[in-house]
Amino acid sequence: MKPTLPTPPLNSALLQGFGLGLRTEHYADFGEALAPGLRPDWLEIISENYMVPGGKPLHHLDRIRRDYPMVMHGVSLSIGSSDPLDLDYLRDLKALARRVQPAWVSDHLCWTGVDHQNLHDLLPMPYTQAALAHLLPRIAQVQEILQRPLVLENVSSYVRFAADEMSEAEFVAELLRRSGCQLLLDVNNVYVSSRNHGFDPHAYIDRMPAGQVVQIHLAGHEDRGEMILDTHDAPVCEAVWQLYVYTLLRLGPKPTMIERDDKIPPLHELLQELNQARQLAAHALAQPRRSLSPKDLSPA
Repeated sequence: MKPTLPTPPLNSALLQGFGLGLRTEHYADFGEALAPGLRPDWLEIISENYMVPGGKPLHHLDRIRRDYPMVMHGVSLSIGSSDPLDLDYLRDLKALARRVQPAWVSDHLCWTGVDHQNLHDLLPMPYTQAALAHLLPRIAQVQEILQRPLVLENVSSYVRFAADEMSEAEFVAELLRRSGCQLLLDVNNVYVSSRNHGFDPHAYIDRMPAGQVVQIHLAGHEDRGEMILDTHDAPVCEAVWQLYVYTLLRLGPKPTMIERDDKIPPLHELLQELNQARQLAAHALAQPRRSLSPKDLSPA
């Protein structure tokens, strides 16, 4: 039986369309009028960048927040670690959420360190029943403190644990079922991991419960042939666009954003890529659900 979750804020049901990650390089751009056809519908902030007592980051956040709905995305929750949850971090996160009033608060289904040492990486979970049992009370604790459902993102990975008892897709689906939390589905991460581990990315998408997927990430990566690195420093490739189309055909429309964390281009280039996502989604969603092959809907 799923636990009873806190009631999400009202604007979580209203967020839709296509967004971008807010980066410092684009602060000035968001002070100017953007063309309605290219303007992002919403912005995603990295929570830790604004968990500060004051200064320029909060000044720009408050200014831009007046014009754009926002979601919060963290990198330091470490929900899968064996360390106790950092209650000071969670209090600061809750305070930022009060300030921003985001549609939702997300982080990653991973661990970032152990023995109070932050390794500054998003490390994958072992896909075991023991890991599920470990995560469930921690998710419940976070949701109780934040008084809102927690949204977790699937991460990309390069190795698997010898102790794994199930696939990543089975693990994620079971965690969602048993915890009642929600999913930020990173389509690029699904593709990266599928190439690195040799599984079918479409079968992964098939297992995801549409009602608990609240957001989609799209990003670029570095293809080294035998391994793909999740770099977020390049445009979305055609294979990921095709998997995005398949995701929409299976799960329906979802708020979608382009994520760029390195080699950040001028804002107008990201807006053009975001418009590509808009056009592709409109084309895909105009078709009967699951009626077309992803190849039939690949971007021009």
